[in-house]
Amino acid sequence: MNPTPTAPALPAVDAVLFDMDGVVTATAGAHAAAWKQLFDAFLLARPEAAGTAFEPFDIERDYRRYVDGMPRHDGVRCFLAARAIVLPEGSDGDGPDTPSVHGLAARKNGFFNAWLQDHVVQPHAGTVALIGALRSAGMKTAVFSASCNAEQVLSSAGVLELFDTKVDGGDARRLGLRGKPDPAMLLEAAARLGLAPARCAVVEDAIAGVAAGAAGHFGLVIGVDRSDDGDALRDAGASVVVQDLAELALAPDKTLTLKTLASIPSVWSREAVLRQRLTAQRPAVFLDYDGTLSPIVADHTKAFMSAAMRAAVHRLSQHCTVAIVSGRDLAMLQSLVQLDMVFYAGSHGFEIAGPQGSDHNLERGTEFLPLLGAAEQQLREALAGIEGHSVERKRFSIAVHFRGVAEGDQGRLEALVRDVLTAHRRLRLGHGKKVFELQPDIDWHKGHAVRWLLDQLGLERPEVLPIYVGDDITDETAFRALAGRGLGIAVRDGGTRATAADWALDDVAEVQRLLELLSSIAAGG
Repeated sequence: MNPTPTAPALPAVDAVLFDMDGVVTATAGAHAAAWKQLFDAFLLARPEAAGTAFEPFDIERDYRRYVDGMPRHDGVRCFLAARAIVLPEGSDGDGPDTPSVHGLAARKNGFFNAWLQDHVVQPHAGTVALIGALRSAGMKTAVFSASCNAEQVLSSAGVLELFDTKVDGGDARRLGLRGKPDPAMLLEAAARLGLAPARCAVVEDAIAGVAAGAAGHFGLVIGVDRSDDGDALRDAGASVVVQDLAELALAPDKTLTLKTLASIPSVWSREAVLRQRLTAQRPAVFLDYDGTLSPIVADHTKAFMSAAMRAAVHRLSQHCTVAIVSGRDLAMLQSLVQLDMVFYAGSHGFEIAGPQGSDHNLERGTEFLPLLGAAEQQLREALAGIEGHSVERKRFSIAVHFRGVAEGDQGRLEALVRDVLTAHRRLRLGHGKKVFELQPDIDWHKGHAVRWLLDQLGLERPEVLPIYVGDDITDETAFRALAGRGLGIAVRDGGTRATAADWALDDVAEVQRLLELLSSIAAGG
């Protein structure tokens, strides 16, 4: 059994300051949509726009560059300046129909408040789990936001009481604090905790917020990369970048540690803990396929699970809920697994089917099927000259496998895939082991599929312990979704990437051993 290396520790701090939108709460998308609604309507209505090509507000480019993390008025000014548009400043009394900076800011606030009225804000599970660990260790926490709606958002998410202090847009206006990238709000939060900036960590997903943390000389600046902006966050001053705070752990000496596949503990070193948890809870088990139930092979069409593995999954399904969650097409996944008692989530969860007779079925993104067809044709034409690749069309995605492509050609292949993606803006690029995947650009992935199944099957209860086992980058969304709620178990297979998983297994053989152990425990053994 491989030893578990020690993960690198980050600089020691006494408190952690969290940005709200995108770090604590999953509201960044709602803000982006509100900005787009505001600016698209404004640009179309401008008299100067007559006879010119309409260039809409781009959420991927314009949101991150001009408005993310900034106070509303600064965001309006910044975007208008980028489009060389001059408006009068106006005043606080301007209504949403006033053609001024303050008027546009008021209109954007109205759009976001309308969203708040219709939605319950969801917190990021990994952030909540980390805050719980910090507070249990006696460390202080603070939240900051440019929004004047911060208290309403935090209350809706049920996390307001997790912080020792809060600095929001109302405080900034009352105290005359400049907005990010100025560090004034962050410095105010540290002062309220009674700590010097050097003894505090700042957690931000916005480039402007990371720049504020660096400018304020905070002891640690953690960038959260939820939008493929890791390089920009590092350039802005992030000490470390993670995709989710579930990738961080608190060590016994109260230092934050980056979790990696190489550093997280083996399941077997935690077997007693697992047995103890399953005395009070029953498992619900979610399993990836490739690299988890079957070995990774050069030809993806020949990745078959063994008869012994199939028998282990079958035995476990007799004692608890079991679901197979894979990037493979649903029909292909069912033909490979050949078990009637399990649930299947194919195409990264875009298509879900229960056992025969079950009504727990789901399809997401059917409106993208014609677009995927067009993208598939372009990919096949563009990549025709590159040897060793294969294009696999699934119902809700297109996989480009390049395990057999010469190393010198892999950069060209990626560039061609990205060219096709640029021509189809409503698709996104996913990554796996030697595979690129074009998928519908909607907020749905394996993690959402797992939570949907838990909800639909009545398993979102304290007496149920969700366990997800997977090996790939795409499985990280499920590990994040279960952070603090269940167990994420990664199959290392020699990998060393950062991970949100809790424990690890070395290979497919150890997965089978785990399934047999779970069957024994669930059966009362």
